Amino acid sequence: MFPRQQTWDPYKILGVDHDASEEEIRSARNFLLKQYAGYEETEEAIEGAYEKIIMKSYSHRKKSKINLKSKIKKQVEESPSWFKELLGYFELPSAETVSRRLALFCFIAGWSIVTSAETGPTFQLALSLVSCIYFLNEKMKNLVRASTTGLGVFVGGWIVGSLLVPVIPSFVIPPTWSIELLTSLVAYVFLFLGCTFLK
Repeated sequence: MFPRQQTWDPYKILGVDHDASEEEIRSARNFLLKQYAGYEETEEAIEGAYEKIIMKSYSHRKKSKINLKSKIKKQVEESPSWFKELLGYFELPSAETVSRRLALFCFIAGWSIVTSAETGPTFQLALSLVSCIYFLNEKMKNLVRASTTGLGVFVGGWIVGSLLVPVIPSFVIPPTWSIELLTSLVAYVFLFLGCTFLK
């Protein structure tokens, strides 16, 4: 006979502490199920206790996520109006969209690195700019606005890259990488961020 079958506390039924990890709880359940195999009431008590703990853990995590979302929302609402206006220019697309665009710009960056010894990354830069404008136009439905925004993001990335690259210690950079290539890589990052997160 299972001695803890009539206990109300699911943790006591499984014989684990309240701060036990999910792995410890699962191990205790599996051990008890093996030990009391064939005793239907005992097996039900063990399974029931395990499910109660897991459901409690799940609802606690869900509540924590909701609290975090509401805290962020509250902070945004209490932030200055200029900050709200700034946030209005950005959006968070789906993970699939982000991963696809990241893959494209990583491919262009890799292509630029591989061919950097032979030619400069002019073609790759043009391709990345056209891609950025294309993605922006999909959202904005206005080619002129998308082109202006894309060009602005590109120029901003190039300026930041031009200022950032000379500061990087030379021993970090591979000897075959030119300043133009490094600046281009910074520009790719800006173009990816611009076409992915700008509204």
